[in-house]
Amino acid sequence: ILATGICRTDDPVIKGAVISKFALIVGHEAMGVVENFGDGVTMVKPGDKVIPLFLPLCRECNVCRNPDGNLCVRSNISGRGVLTDETTRITCKGKPVYHFMNTSTDTEYTVVDEISVAKIDDAAPPEKVCFIGCGFSTGYGAAVKTGKVTPGVGLSVSMGCKSAGASRIIGIDLDKDKFEKAMAVGATEGISPKDFPKPITEVLSEMTGDTVDYSFEVTGRLETMVADMARIWCCCGCSVGRQVPPSAKMLAYKPMLLFTGRTWKGCIFGGKDDRASGLGVVALALLTNKRSLFSHHSSLKGLPRMDMK
Repeated sequence: ILATGICRTDDPVIKGAVISKFALIVGHEAMGVVENFGDGVTMVKPGDKVIPLFLPLCRECNVCRNPDGNLCVRSNISGRGVLTDETTRITCKGKPVYHFMNTSTDTEYTVVDEISVAKIDDAAPPEKVCFIGCGFSTGYGAAVKTGKVTPGVGLSVSMGCKSAGASRIIGIDLDKDKFEKAMAVGATEGISPKDFPKPITEVLSEMTGDTVDYSFEVTGRLETMVADMARIWCCCGCSVGRQVPPSAKMLAYKPMLLFTGRTWKGCIFGGKDDRASGLGVVALALLTNKRSLFSHHSSLKGLPRMDMK
């Protein structure tokens, strides 16, 4: 592993909020180089630069054959902690160490299935493209593929909305220090709920004249998922959830929000086949001011002290 990013999805696993087996190696947003391979591997060879895919693409199941699908039936996002052959390839002092989302990238070396890597250009800088393994592709795809933002209407979501031609992109965050980065990659405005005595939904209504065409929830909080759906237009609005919520929690909402024509969608890894569009995403990531997507660097030893701030 040459570079690995910290994704918000790792945090609830570490804290025990998401069911998983322990001990395990977290991390699923990385870039690495192939060191060796086993029998039957044909798509990569030692020395190839690759991005691990937490959603594998077998190219054989009904989901992979569907042009709108990317949740391959061989995916392991349920916390079983094994590869597609139901085994773990990592041990410590003779005891099994479980895999995380088919990848386990917060380490120097990892073992993955062949269908869980995508080969990329050797010249791609690790620290700039490792985010394609989750954060960038998920946010960008949520806007372009799942939400299908059209002209006239998280950072990666802003980039996707800008690429799709959105005319007004409003970022909402408690941390106002993030707005400068958001503006650099496409957001037109940034607002913080801390600055207003009224609910942020009312603020948005006043800013937009009523409500918005598209909304994207990127924190995984149940209350903001419902609030995001309430913000969009009835009849034609679309709200997309792209962050993993707590697995033990149930979501409650007013059914009329859906009956009045709103669309509520979820997506993992940006939706659709991300290996097929990977070269285009890599090119876009390198052409964009990608530095805005990360805050600081650290060695592997400093990883336990890092967070999503």
